Amino acid sequence: MNTLTMPSTSNWLNKVPEVTLSFWVIKIMSTTVGETGADFLAVNAGFGQSMTRTVMGALLAVALIIQLRTRRYTPWIYWLSVVLVSVVGTQITDLLTDGLGVSLYVSTSAFAVALAGIFAVWYWVERTLSIHEIFTRRRELFYWSAILCTFALGTAAGDLATEAIALGFTWGAMSFGILIAITYAVWRMGGNAVLTFWIGYILTRPFGAALGDLLTQAKAYGGLGMGAMWTSALFLTVIVMLVAVAQFSVGNSMNAQAVE
Repeated sequence: MNTLTMPSTSNWLNKVPEVTLSFWVIKIMSTTVGETGADFLAVNAGFGQSMTRTVMGALLAVALIIQLRTRRYTPWIYWLSVVLVSVVGTQITDLLTDGLGVSLYVSTSAFAVALAGIFAVWYWVERTLSIHEIFTRRRELFYWSAILCTFALGTAAGDLATEAIALGFTWGAMSFGILIAITYAVWRMGGNAVLTFWIGYILTRPFGAALGDLLTQAKAYGGLGMGAMWTSALFLTVIVMLVAVAQFSVGNSMNAQAVE
């Protein structure tokens, strides 16, 4: 796999954001909102699992169509798509586990194989998995297919760790947090940037899911008892603020290019 090298001359057309601290903060919070938001809509709001899946799936389809039709990276569209992917990814895993009775061991393995298959075909066709040059429709379709699969895989892996293996929410969040820290350290020591990016991207999903469960679940079940509504509202507020800053920065950059 290629490394995340300096952006090419076509980078100004890239459809995804640069990997910065803000990127990872929004990503982790989006994964948490996917977990807490899905629970809130299905249980607290009384939509039920079927209605939640239908509505969120439709919204995701609309958001991705808008994202694919844009010519440049647009923060609010991109991150709206990520949040919706997070919710839908959670719903897919919940459907398999709770609705169809599929073992978490099986679903985690299946999603891992599916993701490996997406990466294999992507690399075979494009000869790179770098996110610095997502500026063609085909690459973007590969990218979003991988993103959806990472969220489904992360949800299954998180539930496997916290429920099936019985690590619990606190130890689950700590375990995945440690793995993320190790991945970051490997990258800092010169590890393959593309590989470490995607490993980190996958690990932030179960970390966010475990964190969401830790914050929302009742104290009797090992959580902090904040509830899905308040946790989702808090994290969504932070996401909106960070995305607004990113949108403002992109707008200023485009205006500067227009002046030049």
